[in-house]
Amino acid sequence: MSRWLAWIPLAALVALGLLFGLYALNRNPQIQPQALVGKPVPTVSLPTLAEGQPVSLREMASEGPMIVNFFASWCAPCEIEHPVLMGLKGQPVRVVGIAYKDAPQNSQAFLDRLGDPYAEVLVDRDGRAGVEFGVTGVPETYVVGRDGMILAKHTGPLTEADARRLAAQAR
Repeated sequence: MSRWLAWIPLAALVALGLLFGLYALNRNPQIQPQALVGKPVPTVSLPTLAEGQPVSLREMASEGPMIVNFFASWCAPCEIEHPVLMGLKGQPVRVVGIAYKDAPQNSQAFLDRLGDPYAEVLVDRDGRAGVEFGVTGVPETYVVGRDGMILAKHTGPLTEADARRLAAQAR
């Protein structure tokens, strides 16, 4: 009887491993929650990178549709998507960058090195705006309509096709 009891922890560990393994095999990591799509943009005001003056995202949305891109200088996928964002600079869509959990001087150095595709760059030093948006990691991109509603969300680096799709939704 005591020999049988010694195997219980091992059997429980194997059962948990199988449970988590089967869950992981049946879960698609490309599916991201779209919790804020169809809801108003969060009421947050963030300082600009250039002057440090607070700007309300809702007020910015009232000026016309925009693409909001969360990025960081420490984010390798952000460097991968950066040329795609530079391609949007000449398009008739306003792209707003939010430097997520990044020091302003690092964000500025990142933009100086790679180019600045943004109409405005805001700073979310403590990540508060990221929490309000439900950011799961950078880069993450949102389309916000003139009425302040979030129309779409994209998680991960943008491809050319993703950028065209989001720009079309922002018009």
